[in-house]
Amino acid sequence: MASRKHERTRDRISAVQVLYTSELQGKAPSELLDGGLCLVARELAPESEDEARTFGRIEEGALTDYALVLIKGVQAHQGAIDEVIAEASENWALSRMPIVDRSILRLAVFEMEHCDDVPVSVTINEAVELAKGFGGEDDSPRFVNGVLGRIARQMEERGALAASASADEPAGALVGASGAAAVVQAGV
Repeated sequence: MASRKHERTRDRISAVQVLYTSELQGKAPSELLDGGLCLVARELAPESEDEARTFGRIEEGALTDYALVLIKGVQAHQGAIDEVIAEASENWALSRMPIVDRSILRLAVFEMEHCDDVPVSVTINEAVELAKGFGGEDDSPRFVNGVLGRIARQMEERGALAASASADEPAGALVGASGAAAVVQAGV
């Protein structure tokens, strides 16, 4: 399990780097991926003590499936993700946020809303760690934590509202996109 955790941490780092690069270059992440411009550099363990005292060895590789899911998911849902971030980031316009912080937030919101196998608390913690390592400002980790904490509370409230709404619906009710319930009558 520990190795999977570390793999996903590396996947998130790779995804943030691609999202950041795409925004800097003004290209969609898929355009960078299709152009083969995204490779992962991994540091290999040194083979000798002399090598350990130098720079180490680097190996290039392809992005993992999870990193690709994150990158493509953020791109596919970016409009909705940006709305969620804008609503939760009090007194901050999305365009004024440092690009790397915005990229971290987008990645985290996608993971919170669309990756059911990752607990929200893990996503927030990973995003804060990314902000510590790559954040655009000294207070990036605190900012990322605050925005994602508000989003998590909003998600929790929406979940509680949906659960209470479904408990109040008559048996056989269907809920439409507007949230209104329509009673289905058999044999009519």
